[in-house]
Amino acid sequence: MTTTGTTGAAARPAPERPHGLRDFYENPAVPVASGDARSLRQARMLAAALGPATRGARVVLDVGCGDGSAARVAAPLLAGHRVIGVDWSQDALRRASGHLPYVVRGELTDGGLPFASGTVDAVLFSEVVEHLVDPDAALDELRRVLRPGGHLMLSTPNLAAWYNRGLLLAGVQPVFSEVSLRAIHGRPGREVVGHLRLYTARALKEFVAASGFDVVRLAGAPFHGVPRPLRALDRLACAVPGAASILLLHARRI
Repeated sequence: MTTTGTTGAAARPAPERPHGLRDFYENPAVPVASGDARSLRQARMLAAALGPATRGARVVLDVGCGDGSAARVAAPLLAGHRVIGVDWSQDALRRASGHLPYVVRGELTDGGLPFASGTVDAVLFSEVVEHLVDPDAALDELRRVLRPGGHLMLSTPNLAAWYNRGLLLAGVQPVFSEVSLRAIHGRPGREVVGHLRLYTARALKEFVAASGFDVVRLAGAPFHGVPRPLRALDRLACAVPGAASILLLHARRI
């Protein structure tokens, strides 16, 4: 999944961003899709919160939209609502334009998103927060564009996923964590996707609440990268969000 960056003409590299991180996310070889199972569960949560478009079309930002695959999965459930993809990766936006009618280059820092304050009904923030240098500023910006009572649908990998608890006890680096942008070291897996921060369920809820949101619901979703023999167990773990692979959080702007 790509991170977000600023709007407008040429995006300026944020001084606090580690050298090479922007180039890393602009690399088309870096995976930007996060799995249809997560996207579908999150879309169902959002559709239930918004209600049908017959009650009035809502503006939904897919911030950090990547290649638009999450929007493709969500489209049947959000029919009639206006979904706008936002990302700072030009390559991601080019690919997302095949799934989304509206795409905008924008970022969460260095000037903010190209939307007026309080004009957005909902934000999809899928597998983005774990990539950010400054997640506090990011949530401040999302809160700014959301109207009072607007919905935030955030998803992120779970540091305390059921298998990570066992791996840590065995002295193995947890899945989803990365110590390098060049290769995976000390844990299962081969793909480097640029995770900078990881959250447990408790930490995520406290972080979002401290940013001016009322947490409505926390749910779990499976991870498409779990080995096939363990996928049934991974789906069962979703019943206990704190142990699930992926955390799905619904919050409303206070």
